[in-house]
Amino acid sequence: MTGVPLRDDLFMLDRAAQDLLFRAARTANTFTDEPVGDEQIAAIHDLVRYGPTAYNGQPLRLLLIRSPQARQRLLPYLSSGNRAKTAAAPLVAVAAADLDYHERLPELYPHRPQARDWLADEEQRAAQARFNAALQLGYLLIGVRAAGLAAGPMAGFDAAGVTREFFPDGRHEALLVINIGRPGPQAWGDRLPRLPTDEVIRTI
Repeated sequence: MTGVPLRDDLFMLDRAAQDLLFRAARTANTFTDEPVGDEQIAAIHDLVRYGPTAYNGQPLRLLLIRSPQARQRLLPYLSSGNRAKTAAAPLVAVAAADLDYHERLPELYPHRPQARDWLADEEQRAAQARFNAALQLGYLLIGVRAAGLAAGPMAGFDAAGVTREFFPDGRHEALLVINIGRPGPQAWGDRLPRLPTDEVIRTI
């Protein structure tokens, strides 16, 4: 498949939309001061909530860190390289998995009311919650780009500490911290290489 030419007729999206969501999109490290409002976040969620998850469980939960006090509570749990950019980002979201998401399955998966009982095992349920929340995080990052914003997802933080600090109920587990806003000056460096198609896709 090396050298396969790009064909716009293979996509429903035009080239500009493809670039916005993928080719030209980057992980931002700096942002402008323009705020990110609740309406923008609600619109993003309204778009990405249709992404598939097992049993339609939708275990992803987002905690928006807006107040200066909450920001100061978060910063000590971040790696040193992530603190300054998080302190300056217009909006910070802590993404978590709802470990008891199965309780909503009678509502979200009504044609199989017994699905809640399939996930009675806590360890199995937690693994499913993390995996499907991670799927939803992928949809979320694309949704942020679709809104004309940039995301800076970070795994460099003390997840157990953030979970204790912000989710003391024991029901939620922090997975990712995401800075969100419009990219600022020198928001990113050079584009890093991507694996070629031949190394990723095989046919048997």
